[in-house]
Amino acid sequence: MLRVGLVSDTHGLLRPEVAEFLHGSHHIIHAGDICDPEILERLSAIAPVTAVRGNNDRGAWSEKLAESELIQLEGTFLYVVHDLAQIDIDPAGAGVHVVVSGHSHKPHVERRGTVLYVNPGSPGPRRFKLPIAAAELLVEDGNVRARVTEFAIQPAP
Repeated sequence: MLRVGLVSDTHGLLRPEVAEFLHGSHHIIHAGDICDPEILERLSAIAPVTAVRGNNDRGAWSEKLAESELIQLEGTFLYVVHDLAQIDIDPAGAGVHVVVSGHSHKPHVERRGTVLYVNPGSPGPRRFKLPIAAAELLVEDGNVRARVTEFAIQPAP
């Protein structure tokens, strides 16, 4: 079984609980708004990383990141983009199995026809009353499923 860790919108914060959740991943996808290149270094110490640039990623380091990526992991095609409004392909027509996005900070998993759409939410600084979350893709025998994990993080005193 292939396990792909999914994060987005870390905004410069990789919580220890989230890093622990990502351990055991064969690959990690970061769907943008990284905001600190150290986040990618820390993720790369866990597993190979594919990351895209989000609207808050600025500076020379972020210019190396594409706005979207199309990757294949063990026969499964994944399209990664920060904001769903910026999709520049027809995922189903391109044979994509999974679209991974971020931007909204709202964890969401939805199948639209043959394509699974996953927003892992944000494990970074809490925004409004949205949960602190990350997700994982599990690929086995050509079947892909996604699971979101919410973390019970208490506010600092």
